Amino acid sequence: MKLLTVLKTWRSVSVALFVVVYITGCSSATTDPQPTADQYLVSSTDVATLTKEQLVTQASAVSPLYALLLRQGVSAVKLVYKTTNWDGSSIQASGLLIIPATTEAVPMISEQHGTIFDDVDAPSNFGPGSEAYQYATIFSSIGYIIACPDYIGFGASKNLPHTYEHRASQAQASLDMLRAAREYIKAHSAIKWDSRLYLAGYSEGGFATMALYKKMQEEVPTEFNLRAVSCGAGAYDKTNFMKALLTQPSAGVAQWNRAFLWVLLTYDQIYKLNRPLSFYFKEPYLTDIQKNRQLATVAVSFDQILTDSFKAGILSGTDTAFLNAVADNNIYDWKPLTTLHMYHGDADPQVYYLNSKNAYDAMQARGAGKTVQLFTSVGKTHVQTIPDWLAGTYTLFSSVQ
Repeated sequence: MKLLTVLKTWRSVSVALFVVVYITGCSSATTDPQPTADQYLVSSTDVATLTKEQLVTQASAVSPLYALLLRQGVSAVKLVYKTTNWDGSSIQASGLLIIPATTEAVPMISEQHGTIFDDVDAPSNFGPGSEAYQYATIFSSIGYIIACPDYIGFGASKNLPHTYEHRASQAQASLDMLRAAREYIKAHSAIKWDSRLYLAGYSEGGFATMALYKKMQEEVPTEFNLRAVSCGAGAYDKTNFMKALLTQPSAGVAQWNRAFLWVLLTYDQIYKLNRPLSFYFKEPYLTDIQKNRQLATVAVSFDQILTDSFKAGILSGTDTAFLNAVADNNIYDWKPLTTLHMYHGDADPQVYYLNSKNAYDAMQARGAGKTVQLFTSVGKTHVQTIPDWLAGTYTLFSSVQ
């Protein structure tokens, strides 16, 4: 806690104590202290309660091995909370808090979800295809409180553009979700949090988790009792990943191209480049992108849809405005101080392996040592590596107490 905050808090407490003592001395009546108002939490809504038996059926559909780990039922609560958008405006966002049915004090995991294109898959909607429903409930049943931010652009903030893989806003929304969760737990004595916190996420969630971790270490290192972090297949080295997409043939899968498109469109808006789409894209792909934006169906190598002038500006280094926007979202070259495990398949055609390898090498160059480890799933793709990340995350969090 910062010194100024401590002083303000002490001043407030001193004034409150003076008032209470004065009133008590003047009257025989007693006044109950008023609860501290929530700074982040706006509202909470019960979403679902699942028994252990229901979870076993659900987990078995993913993997029979997961079903063997389950211990108890869970309840899910939607939280609406205050946060800050990329432009500095105050907004309300949402997320899901999953609580195990236990009287024991348990740790918490902040789980940042991967790429979704439909609001129905946002954690707070708890749809059957969502990460929150399929995976977060398993970890909660094992014995963790799970905080799942929707991110800006989904759930309570679905009328706003999603800030896709924008480092600052995704980290802020995830951090404020944790603060809202803390306030909710404080008001519900039946929920026992032992203060331990872990962070986890895969794909876009890996990026968001790394961004959250970096923000917490640099800005609020003592606010939470962070114990370990697990990041899977995130795009941490935006600059070199983008250059690879411009110089190497990509798989040409429309769904994957949508993610690449979304990053470009998001940075154009947030960094106020505001260029016409014809600056970036050429026909016959431009019309589809103008109409459908990141939902366009582009089934060719990503470099083929880009204009020669845009590619030349990036590769020559002359398009400094766009290069600076991309570089502002690099989160690979720093020194983590709390245990970080990264997982990535070296045959990943969606989020290239170079992201985790470059992050590991940069962190080691800064002296991270054994604090940071990279687990490579040899010959595996983006989807094939997910079970390795899940198993590794479970092992890591179970071992780092």
